[in-house]
Amino acid sequence: MQIKRFVGYLVLFTLASRSVRAQSVYAPLNPDYHHLVERYEIRYGRFAEGLHSHVKPYLRQAIVQLTDSVAARIRLSRSDRFNLTYLRNDSWEWADSADNESRKPVFKRFYRKKSDLFHYQQADFDLHVNPVLYLSGGTESNSSVRTYINTRGVELRTTIGGKLGLYTFIGENQAVFPGYVRARTDSFNVVPNEGFWKRYGRSGNGVDFLTARGYLAFTPVKYIHVQFGHDKNFIGNGYRSMILSDYSNNYLFLKLQTRVWRFQYTNLFTQMNGENTPAANQRIPQKYLAFHHLSVNLTDYLNVGLFEAVIYGADEGGYDLNFLNPIIFYRSIEQQSGSSNNALLGADFKLNFLRHFSLYGQLMLDEFLVKEVRAGNGWWANKQAGQIGLKYVDVAGIANLDAQLEYNVARPYTYSHFSEYTNYAHYGQPLAHPLGANFREVVGLLRYQPTGRLQLTGTAVYARYGTDPAGQNWGGNVLTPYTTRQQEYGNRIGQGTANTLVFLDFTASFQLKHNLFLDAKQVLRRLDSAENTQDQNRALTSVALRLNIPQRQQAF
Repeated sequence: MQIKRFVGYLVLFTLASRSVRAQSVYAPLNPDYHHLVERYEIRYGRFAEGLHSHVKPYLRQAIVQLTDSVAARIRLSRSDRFNLTYLRNDSWEWADSADNESRKPVFKRFYRKKSDLFHYQQADFDLHVNPVLYLSGGTESNSSVRTYINTRGVELRTTIGGKLGLYTFIGENQAVFPGYVRARTDSFNVVPNEGFWKRYGRSGNGVDFLTARGYLAFTPVKYIHVQFGHDKNFIGNGYRSMILSDYSNNYLFLKLQTRVWRFQYTNLFTQMNGENTPAANQRIPQKYLAFHHLSVNLTDYLNVGLFEAVIYGADEGGYDLNFLNPIIFYRSIEQQSGSSNNALLGADFKLNFLRHFSLYGQLMLDEFLVKEVRAGNGWWANKQAGQIGLKYVDVAGIANLDAQLEYNVARPYTYSHFSEYTNYAHYGQPLAHPLGANFREVVGLLRYQPTGRLQLTGTAVYARYGTDPAGQNWGGNVLTPYTTRQQEYGNRIGQGTANTLVFLDFTASFQLKHNLFLDAKQVLRRLDSAENTQDQNRALTSVALRLNIPQRQQAF
């Protein structure tokens, strides 16, 4: 019934339009891909047309428009020219694809374009089909378990009549993840980033899961873009997001993006899952998130945004049609309906300057009282999270050496609520930061691209956070109801069981062919916990072959 309402809402937009514009689908979420787009927006010296880069994923058409602008405006290194060609070839239906022509197609039918296994193009129909492969193997110090990832799949994108865009992805996966990932799976009964899963292999260390995404997209009127389907979204300019990240499982959503002049207004209406471990033969409880974000380019290099979100459950009578209003203040609906939903609001900003720097940040307010904040007594319901970060491209004049430094913080009990229907989580996983709440974190990244095909990336994460001893709730786990909190006052970040995490990742990635990567990765992870005194220092070494799929990020 809820899906029918989503579809009905979608049909209304379709019928309301007499002329539908040319349609682009999105490039899949991929941090390495995002880095290229954001790097060239910084180098460009002004915000790109049709692209508010903190709302991800990006339209392929907008990415190509940015490459056109950059190529005509700035001085490019060899690696830059390679990157711009790569981005254009990856969305060649929107670009001059002369460089994307294959010299020797396979059987004269396959890989006629370097970027596609198979394509078919006519005036009113455009089809791209590509295989997906992720094969990795590795070792873990102080462990006899061999880690691996085995993913096989296919992705397809198409445009019909220049009006309707469709995308679908399906991947079958078997994996044995490192020990700390397996520990999280055991603790929360969920594979990070994924949905339904089952044990795989005799040892019990392996997991088997299916990943599926799919959506349709169209533009009913010139200024409004519509996307409906099953995927993820990411709001922010940072390595992390304190507003909405891609850490959790895919979910059903209807997204409206209205772009007029310097404004972009994004609406998300989603259907999510409560707990991920229902009783046998019972449906997983449903919950809903209504989200809107207003982004304004105050100048050509300064952007500010405001957002509001409300999350509520099917236990209150199903989908509340009041929240389908795209331009109302959600808190007022809550008050008038007598609902006890979970409302969040906040702001973000981005400042690009000197064509080398980008300063960005986020502030998320879950609950707070000004008098309690001023008192400084650690009242439990002063629940806030924040982020501040800086990007520096072409460090010290060295071409294609880019750095990023970021600080993230969340107070205890942030994102939590009194039930699984209203906490800020989906399928047993936080919708914002992987650590949940009750933490401070510093993230540093250094990327260097000495040649077009070779990318060297170093990532360092330092975090101090608090977890819960058995039977206690100190505010770190967003799935635990805040009604079980330990105390009203005296709450401080890192309370409970103290943990200190150091995570270092060095990855060398070489692009053999278009979107075919060979990765060599070395991870060093150290966790000092006041509760667990066993050796938790690990060195992880792995190699991977990837085709048309991003690296799997497990930096927690």
